[in-house]
Amino acid sequence: MTDKPLVIAVMGPTASGKTDLAIGLRGVMDAELISVDSALVYRDMDIGTAKPTREELVIHPHRLVDIRDPSDSYSAAAFRLDAKREIKAVLAEGKTPILVGGSMLYFRALLEGLSDVPSADPQIRAKIEAQAQSEGWPEMHRRLSEVDPISAERLHPNHSQRISRALEVYEACGKPLSHFHGDLVGGTLNDYRWVQLAVNCRERKDLHARIEVRFDDLLERGFVEEVRQLKAREDLHAELPSMRAVGYRQIWDYLCGNYSYDEMREKGIIATRQLAKRQLTWLRSWNDIDWVFNQNLNGEYLPTEQIVDKALSFINERPG
Repeated sequence: MTDKPLVIAVMGPTASGKTDLAIGLRGVMDAELISVDSALVYRDMDIGTAKPTREELVIHPHRLVDIRDPSDSYSAAAFRLDAKREIKAVLAEGKTPILVGGSMLYFRALLEGLSDVPSADPQIRAKIEAQAQSEGWPEMHRRLSEVDPISAERLHPNHSQRISRALEVYEACGKPLSHFHGDLVGGTLNDYRWVQLAVNCRERKDLHARIEVRFDDLLERGFVEEVRQLKAREDLHAELPSMRAVGYRQIWDYLCGNYSYDEMREKGIIATRQLAKRQLTWLRSWNDIDWVFNQNLNGEYLPTEQIVDKALSFINERPG
C-alpha cells in the first residue's frame, strides 16, 4: 500500500483511441486531462493534429494544448517542466491527473528524466541548418559520424532534426550527444502512483485501416488548406519542428509541387503508419504497463464504455 497520489498515463499509437479513453475516464473520475503530444502544443495546427475541437476542449479541457506558436521550438525538457507543474496543480485541486498522448519521448522524459544535455542554441542551430541547405543532410550526417559515430550510426542520413540536434550539442560543448545517453535525471516515476495504460488494436492491419480512414478524414476536413495557410507565413519554413510533424511535411512538399495529391496522400499514410510502429516499439519495451484493447477477441470494436471499464479495472487493481 502507498499514500502516493495517483497519476494516470494513457498512451498508445496514433489513431488507437487514446483521447476517447481519457475523456471517458474523466467522465467517471474527478480528473483533469494533460496532453502529452509534441504537435498539440502548437496553435493553428488543429486539423492535422486531430486536435479536439474548441467545443470539445470547453467540455473536456486539455492542459498543454495551444501553448506555443508554430514558429517556436518545444522540447522534451520543456514538456517535463510544464507537465510537472500541471500535475502538481491538478493534484492541488484534489483531482487526478490523466496524461494522454503518443509522444513517447515526452512520457519518458517525465517518468524517468532526461540526460543533462546542453540546452538548444538558436545561433548554432541556424548555422547548421544553413549549411544543410547548401550541402544536404547526408553530408551533415557524414560530419556527425566524424565527431559522434555512435549517434550517427543510430540516425538515417535524412533524419534532419536529430542530426541537427546532435551536431548542435557537439558544437555547444565539445562532447558528443552519445556522451549523455543513460545519465537520466529529474524523473517523476517515484513521486506518484503511476498507472500506465496503452490503448491499441489487436491486429496491426486494423490499426493501419484506422490510420488510413483518419488521414482521409483530415484531408476532407481541410488539412491541405490548413497547411497552405501556415506555409503562407513568412516566419515558418519546412525545417521547423512544427512543420516536420507527420502529415504536415508531406502536404508542405505537395504544395511545393514535389508530389501529386495522390502521392502526398500515400506518403502521409505511410508516414503515419511508421509513427505508429515507432510508438509501439517504445511501448513494447515499456515497464509496468497495462494493455487496453479497443476490440474483443473477434476483432469487433468495443464501445467506449467497455474500454473505460477495462481501464478502470486496471486502475483499481493497482496497489494504492
